[in-house]
Amino acid sequence: MADPGAVASPPLQSEQARALLRALAEPLRLQVIEALGSGERCVCDLTTDLDLAQSKLSFHLKVLKEAGLIRARQEGRWIYYRLDPAALTALQDWLGQLAAGCRTPAPPCC
Repeated sequence: MADPGAVASPPLQSEQARALLRALAEPLRLQVIEALGSGERCVCDLTTDLDLAQSKLSFHLKVLKEAGLIRARQEGRWIYYRLDPAALTALQDWLGQLAAGCRTPAPPCC
């Protein structure tokens, strides 16, 4: 059920979709996304669970954040990350439009 107070996002443009897909193309970043799929996580938990050095994880988190796929909040000295559902929904909608268009048959050739 949609949030009645939510404002619909404009459709994702191809350039935005490419940026999101580029961020997701790196296997380690995809692992981060999957780890955040169950909810918000502290960066300290992510380094342990993904067996990554903090500096390497920070780089990938920065890329995902700049792409708009995740959000961060600081509490004390810890930073917590979570997925941005609006970005994932926009990408899902964009892919859905591609899927719908691929069902259209070609016009007859001359």
